Parts: sequence; structure tokens; C-alpha cells
Amino acid sequence: MNSLKIVNKRYLGCAYLCVVKKLIYPLFFVLAACQNETNDTTAPVQEEHLPTKGKQSLAQYAERMMRAKLGIQADEQLDYKIYKAQLDADGIEDAIITLNRKDFAMKEAMASPNPAKRAELGFMGNYNYFFFFDGKLDMLSPPIAIPSSPLLPLNVTFENISSEDYKDILIDFRIRNASYKDFYTVSNHTPRRIFQFKNFDGLGTGVTEAYHFEFGAGSYGPQKNIFVMEAQLGALPQGEDKNTFIPSIKPIEKIKYTFFYLTKEAKYATLDQR
Repeated sequence: MNSLKIVNKRYLGCAYLCVVKKLIYPLFFVLAACQNETNDTTAPVQEEHLPTKGKQSLAQYAERMMRAKLGIQADEQLDYKIYKAQLDADGIEDAIITLNRKDFAMKEAMASPNPAKRAELGFMGNYNYFFFFDGKLDMLSPPIAIPSSPLLPLNVTFENISSEDYKDILIDFRIRNASYKDFYTVSNHTPRRIFQFKNFDGLGTGVTEAYHFEFGAGSYGPQKNIFVMEAQLGALPQGEDKNTFIPSIKPIEKIKYTFFYLTKEAKYATLDQR
């Protein structure tokens, strides 16, 4: 019999707030220094004392907090998108905010000793981030980096996987000519990654693979099983860049793998050979 294999590493995040009785006290976060530093001497925007959204629009609040948390200079234009959904059991709408720093990545690449090599690798690095806005707490999480190519922004969808009462977060990201999907659920006000798999790989080459995903009743609890289904990857048109082209994926109704949730491990596993 096939041995049990655990997939995906536990997302090592930390809660970003402290609730004492009925009062919510603001916290301040110390961010680790980025691997890639800029030589720009312009002073970064300083975080204001009140970290909650209050009467600001979500867009205004998000822009202010993203600049403060990542030390983004005032002259860097923010390329972000807001996705709204109820993401935990409190019954209040939340949001995921994605941030793409492509221009900053280009600037760093040009200043590096080997810009051509950086371009060949798709400018890989920590240039794509997402943030969780907790509607009940009225606060934005610290940035969560997804190492990937900044040539394409993160793409977010929502699915009822952990519960029918709220959505889980699915995030697509690109690494050169391959695409991956991260699955997150929110617990204790913090997104936690529970699964990851490829969308496709090998675009523009003679050896390709592609998948799509379906969900069904859980084998061991309320969390749904994840069925990785085989698919056919569309061809790369002549003249298109394999690192940025978004191909078609034609589903094939054949289950490749079945993953089920293990509560004790807080992640998905499979018995299928891989």
C-alpha cells in the first residue's frame, strides 16, 4: 500500500493584532530588511499611529499601509487590486489586496551586475505580495510575499473549501513558463497556506503538463477533498513570450490525484503515487 505523503509546508505566519477585553490596541511591526535594497535616498512614507481603516476608503487605507509596511517611496506608483469576500466565520466581509512591484523589479535589475540574467529568470524575487484585510477588526495584515515573477501580478479567486459559510483564498502566480496555485484559509485573523499545486508547466516546450481543480465531500471532516484533474495545455503562439503568455487550459475529466485534509497536520495529503 502506498505510504502517506504530506504535501505543502505549514504557512509560518504570525497574528498581527492583540485583543484585550473589548479594546483593540494598535500594534507596530518591524519588517525584516529586504534582500534587494534600493539606492534611492528618498525618505519612505511613514506609517501613521492609527493602523485601523476607520472612515477612510479601503483603497486609501491600503495604499497608506502598503507604503508604510514595505517602505515604498512616494514616487513609486502602486499597482494593486482589491478582492472582497467573507473569509472567516464572523459574517463580515473581508478583502485580499494584491500588490505587484514590477517597475521596482525592473529598476533593481538594471542596477544589478547582470541585468540580462535577471531578465532570463523572469526577474524572480519578492515583488508580488498580498495582504489580508479583516473586516471585523478593520485592520490590514503584514505583507505576505509570494516569490514569483513580477511580469504578471497575482490572481485571486475564492472557493468554499474549509466551510460552506465562508470562502478560502486561491492565488495563482507565475514562475517563468510555469504557473502555480496556493490555497489559503484564514484562522485566528491570519491567512494560512494549506495546499499548493501546479496549474501548468513547460509552456513553449515539447514536454508540458496542466491541471484543473475540483472539490468534493471531505474524507475525514468538513474540509472538502481537492481533486487534481488532468488537463491539456494550449500551445504558445509564435512570437509570444513564454514567461508572460497566459495559455488556455482544457479540462480532461480524469482525476490525477485526490488530496484530503488532515486536521492534526493542518494541511492536505494524498495516498496517490506522484
